[in-house]
Amino acid sequence: MTDYLDIYRTETPAFLLRLCETPSLRRLRDVGMNCGCEYTAFPRFSSLARYSRFEHSLGAALIVWRFTGDEKQSVSALLHDIATPVFAHVVDFMRGDYLSQTATESGTAAVIRADAALVALLAERGLSPEDVEDYHRFPLADNDAPRLSADRLDYTVGNALNFSFASRAELAELFADLRPGRGGDGGEELVFRSAGKALRFARLALDCSRVYVCDADRYAMQRLSELLRAALEAGVLSEADLNTTESAVVEKLLASRAFSARWAAFRALSRTTRAAFPDAREGWRRVFAKRRRIDPFVENRGRASDLDPAFAAALNDFMAEDHDYYVLGE
Repeated sequence: MTDYLDIYRTETPAFLLRLCETPSLRRLRDVGMNCGCEYTAFPRFSSLARYSRFEHSLGAALIVWRFTGDEKQSVSALLHDIATPVFAHVVDFMRGDYLSQTATESGTAAVIRADAALVALLAERGLSPEDVEDYHRFPLADNDAPRLSADRLDYTVGNALNFSFASRAELAELFADLRPGRGGDGGEELVFRSAGKALRFARLALDCSRVYVCDADRYAMQRLSELLRAALEAGVLSEADLNTTESAVVEKLLASRAFSARWAAFRALSRTTRAAFPDAREGWRRVFAKRRRIDPFVENRGRASDLDPAFAAALNDFMAEDHDYYVLGE
């Protein structure tokens, strides 16, 4: 997936490349963006290319650099996921934070400060951990939904490509239409010049959002969160293991006969059944999830939903979807 980053850049600044070699950022090369779903046999996920938190973080940094040329903002974007645990938001599910999915961000400052190599490189650029540990300070890096930020832009581009919703060439055309601007509420965000391109991107983002909350995705994340919790309770894993790599955690699961079998059962999941009430079969779960929405702004025109009633209706329908039913994965 790394080649898609060329959409954003002419070249990667040397200071970003040096930061990418620090231990905390290298770890993210083995933490996936699809929250463990890519390990299953569900058709939507089983054929995905590996898309890592590292690639996403570098993508967000390159976007911010392209539009601002500001080191502090770019580094902050690069480091925004540095505390992401293995399987990412699965750990939010494990901690009961599946609707906001923010618990995994809580350790960002501590991870930055604990990486001596990272802190030293920041100091070389005249930056302190305080300067870069909260990317929410920089609206082009992160802002409130439904605005478009570098974070939302990259995971939409990366996943739209990986899900085969759009070609690399089309995504490059959409990116080329963006510029920093202000939406109707005055907030800073990435805005489109062309209504047509904004609407195409909006529909791609909605298609991705549907995948993020589909039955297979929600069920896989819930089942994997239960597996991790049980492994912690059994002493097969420790809390510290959650902040290592997915390969290391899988290796520990496979070293346990009981958890090797549970991991194999998780990996074998390939289809789901939906029901208002569960039958006698084991494995039914009722799972809710965070809905992500992007409604991009068109310069001097308004949001995509203001310009296209059909998109507005589709977005409203998505946000109103009811997940109050049971799902069985097999």
